[in-house]
Amino acid sequence: MSADSMNTTVQIEPESAAEPPTRFDRRLLATVGAMVIGAIMAIFDATIVNVAVDTLGRRFEAPLSSIEWVATGYLLAFALTVPVSGWAAERFGGKRVWLAGLAIFLAGSLLSAFSWSVGALIAFRVLQGVGGALLEPTMLTILARLAGPQRAGRLLGVIGSLIPLGPVFGPMLGGLLLAHLPWQWIFLVNLPIGLAAMILSARLLPADPPASTSPERARLDVRGLLLLPPGFAAVVYGLSQASADGFAHPRVLIGLGAGAALLIAYVVHALRATGTPLLDVRLFASRGFTASVVSMFLVGAMLFSLLFALPLHFQQTRGLGVLQTGLLLAPVGVGAFLGMPFAGRLSDRIGARPLVPVGGLLAGAGGLVFALAGTHAPIAALVPVAVVTGFGFGLIGAPSMSAVYRSVPAASVPSATGAIYILNQVGAALGVAVIALLLHSGAGFWWLVALAPLVVAAGLAQPKRA
Repeated sequence: MSADSMNTTVQIEPESAAEPPTRFDRRLLATVGAMVIGAIMAIFDATIVNVAVDTLGRRFEAPLSSIEWVATGYLLAFALTVPVSGWAAERFGGKRVWLAGLAIFLAGSLLSAFSWSVGALIAFRVLQGVGGALLEPTMLTILARLAGPQRAGRLLGVIGSLIPLGPVFGPMLGGLLLAHLPWQWIFLVNLPIGLAAMILSARLLPADPPASTSPERARLDVRGLLLLPPGFAAVVYGLSQASADGFAHPRVLIGLGAGAALLIAYVVHALRATGTPLLDVRLFASRGFTASVVSMFLVGAMLFSLLFALPLHFQQTRGLGVLQTGLLLAPVGVGAFLGMPFAGRLSDRIGARPLVPVGGLLAGAGGLVFALAGTHAPIAALVPVAVVTGFGFGLIGAPSMSAVYRSVPAASVPSATGAIYILNQVGAALGVAVIALLLHSGAGFWWLVALAPLVVAAGLAQPKRA
């Protein structure tokens, strides 16, 4: 579960003091529609491919240690491009970055559909992730500016409610497409949607405002960019290769060692940086911030692990088709869709500390049921378990995100937002790598059970009413 709806610092320009608009006019609604059409592709694409993992593995004759990168490559590229999107929007203007993100995403989709090998498919999925990461934060910034202070809260609340729909409809759409069309259509489906979004956006979005002349304009942390993303990617690579080669293989040891070295080098760089680093590690001095970000990292690892493992379980051990699999994944998203707004409202009154541990217990209990169910439990009995598990994820995600903003000063909100998003998505990528490793031994769902106590501990570490 990503922090998509909160992954950028929104610049809201003041409206006229005489009569600020309070209603959504027709042009604003048309602009919102055009941008949501574009962003919905990236929201769905994070999960639509999960249903196709088994199909793609057979098509390219690739082992799970390779095919998992179709998912993890996208997640890593998405997470680690988000900090660049804010800098790019300020440097080149929001409209240009938005249209560039659409173009990159569509190019990645088209190329993915015509991939000739698993390596090519992974590379093009990374390109998709880069394009998708430019879309969501840029959309929030542009629409908040257009809405103004009187309408921004309501508008962003509506848009934020769309984010949990990805795990609901993404697997369903993927299953529907694979049941009736060749596998290429899980990528080609983006083309008409994206082209429509580009045409409408080019016509409706206003010209970019003049670039700021302030000397305090944000600068891109190039050194951090050269250390942090490769470090995470190397660690994920090492874990993914361990499923086939074992941890003693030189390739695995080199991947894990290089990743650890790069991440340590990044920490040293971030502590010494005079500007704003890609991920400000100094924020971890705050107990509330650390507990919240750890929770978001773990919920990313748990949710995307489950969404990766369940399709393989249903297809390979239960013999279900892709459409049935997509429909059976939807209850997890439904639970998260119900849990997030409920927990968000409740956390405003009681804080994250009571909610996050309960969410961790529910998610862990769901993992335990799936681990013990094997191939004998009736499918119908697993549906309510999936809903409750998703609801548990909602109880973790929304309060943790809210708690982050109560635990850091206003000046640190941009860095805190980036940290939430990066670590949530990196947790998702690492979770997929680990559960792919464990699936070979039949212990995949026990990974969720093992992470649940860590979520409970992170929730209890929250300050009271944080």
